[in-house]
Amino acid sequence: MSPSVQQPKMNLVQSPDYRESYANSVQVRVSVWDFQLVFGLAASEIPEEVTIRNHQAIFLSPQQAKALWNVLGQNLAQYEQAFGTLNLEPQSHNFPQGPVN
Repeated sequence: MSPSVQQPKMNLVQSPDYRESYANSVQVRVSVWDFQLVFGLAASEIPEEVTIRNHQAIFLSPQQAKALWNVLGQNLAQYEQAFGTLNLEPQSHNFPQGPVN
């Protein structure tokens, strides 16, 4: 039996230029060397057109992209277990039409 490897203590520190933002659009671009995740906000002024305003691009190594994929999968499974299945297809809602106050 091999001895257990002790994990190092992790210190999470936010850099001075740390920012948080919201994205409802993510584009994935792949090359031999890395994955690029481009985050943006998608909005539709008219039904026939969607405008995406990209605001951040993050580059990941293939190994880090796979680690992200694993952790997102685990967290999505836990979320769905707690709150129910997520549907990617739009659901028909009867939202009232008109201005929002």
